[in-house]
Order: sequence, then structure tokens, then C-alpha cells
Amino acid sequence: MKTFSDYYRNQVKLSFDNHPFSKTPKHVWVICRFDNNWLLTNHKDRGLEFPGGKVEKGENAKDAAIREVLEETGGCVKQIDYVGQYHVAGKGGTIVKNVYFASISQLQAQDHYFETDGPVLLEKLPEGIVSDEQYSFMMKDDVLPNCMRQIREKFLGEPAE
Repeated sequence: MKTFSDYYRNQVKLSFDNHPFSKTPKHVWVICRFDNNWLLTNHKDRGLEFPGGKVEKGENAKDAAIREVLEETGGCVKQIDYVGQYHVAGKGGTIVKNVYFASISQLQAQDHYFETDGPVLLEKLPEGIVSDEQYSFMMKDDVLPNCMRQIREKFLGEPAE
């Protein structure tokens, strides 16, 4: 388990174990690949980020992740895998979020991308995300680089850094 502070100085605990904080998390975040590119969305308020959101009533976290990818990017999930889970002890309460890695088979144009401006494809993620104002706060703490290491090793077959 890794413990660190997020962009807003809340304590974050990140684990790659099987649902260590909750079997029924209420939030999801999906790191997506489409056609050898990273698939992000442009949130209207927060900026560039991987898709994600809240688990709706009657929905499990994996189904929520698939739905959020489609709603925010038009991405059709071909394969989705659990990466890890993190727990944020924030000023406004506690959030537990599952992180998934998804391979996308196609992008479908949507009439509405909900709170986002739709899909954004990047060949690679920039080195300076932390200081780049066009990226969301969710891309600026240690969750992303730690999850990317896991994804590269487990799902993309790349050697450990």
C-alpha cells in the first residue's frame, strides 16, 4: 500500500490488492487505450482526465466504469481489468474509487458527452502533467504514475521501470 497526499493535500491510500477498502466502491476511474493511444476526456470544469465517475444505484463498479467510458468518450470497452483501489480521506468525506484499465474497440460519436467535451487521444502522456493547467487535478497526484506502472507491467507487457 502506498500513502501520499493528493492535489488538495488530502491523505490518499492506494492499493493494488483486491478491493482492500470496499467491495462496493461508489466511484470509478478508467485508464483507457484506443488504437495505441491514451483515451482521455476533456471535463468542462476540470480539464483533461481519464473518464470516470459515480456508481449509480443498482450498478456495480465495473458496469459503472464501462458506462462512464461510453458516456464521456464514446469509447466501446473491449476489455476491462481491475488495477487497484484508492481511499481519499477528504475534508468533505471519504471517497473510495476503483481504478480500471480498459482497451477500447471503437469510438462512437455521441449526441451528448455529459459533463465533458468528448474524447481526446494522446500518443503519450506528457511528462509535466503536474504543472500543466490543461490537466485535471485527478491526473496530478501519485495515483496515476503508480497505476501506469501496474498497467505497463501487467497488461502491456512492458518491463518495470
